[in-house]
Amino acid sequence: MSRLDPPAAWEPTSDDPNDEQFGHVVRPVSAEGTIDADAVLLGEPYDGAVIGRPGAREGPAAIRRALAGVKTHRFGSGAAPSVGDCGDVSLDGREPVADAQGTVAAVARRLHESGAFPVFLGGDNSLTYANARPLLDRGSLGVVNLDAHLDVREARDGPTSGTPYRQLFEAGLDAYACVGARHFETSTAYAEYVAERGGAVVTAEAVGDGVESAAERALDALGDVEQVYVSVDLDVLDATAGPGVSAPTPGGLTTRELFRVLRRVVADERVRGFEVVECAPPLDRDGRTVAAAARAVAHVLSTVASRGGA
Repeated sequence: MSRLDPPAAWEPTSDDPNDEQFGHVVRPVSAEGTIDADAVLLGEPYDGAVIGRPGAREGPAAIRRALAGVKTHRFGSGAAPSVGDCGDVSLDGREPVADAQGTVAAVARRLHESGAFPVFLGGDNSLTYANARPLLDRGSLGVVNLDAHLDVREARDGPTSGTPYRQLFEAGLDAYACVGARHFETSTAYAEYVAERGGAVVTAEAVGDGVESAAERALDALGDVEQVYVSVDLDVLDATAGPGVSAPTPGGLTTRELFRVLRRVVADERVRGFEVVECAPPLDRDGRTVAAAARAVAHVLSTVASRGGA
């Protein structure tokens, strides 16, 4: 059985008794059995598969610290979500990527069966395969990948942060949509690979032309799948909004566009899990990328609570 390291204490930052923050709401829970909460967090401190710059192994702790000080109120939403935190998957960072994926997948499977909505805090993008793979055993699955890249590279020398969706396709993935992809950030061969499998690519420019229509295009591309998994690679943000990632590039989404897309997509009752990956605090001098990651999680948690949990 995969070992979990307990989470650090959640420390809210406000001394105003009216300021309910996520640091007041999140509580430790066991990953075993049923979890009585709208959502459950799992940290995945690993970046052994990064193609570019490392640092994402420090993402889970930094996202938690930032989220602890975020207020729980969202305009137009209901009560604050109930959130459990089952800690971090115990990884030393030196294990082969395939082994890390296997370790994480065992825990992810338990969370998908827990009754709570799983939120995975990465870590690098290779663990997307581990987080989503258990859902393939529960019915048809589509993924919405908010990312500057398609991540369908060939795993020639084993899996990397650029291979998770090819791995999922090879395991039986039914549908795929990438939102926020950049021109000149992929190869023709990989674009054709996605197209041949009926996948959709909604560019960052298309999001800029209309957030709601971009989100609808992604969901429409998934057809009638029974389940949806949502991933945010923070390099989907423009480099000015998300510099603390492995591969920052210009021409990406604003944080406001990211949050709006997430609220629309996660409102779909078929969404069964969410992750935020490639947040690299050592590359994030002023904390803006970590802040964006924490607020992305907050938007997802609030949306899940509004639709009644998992």
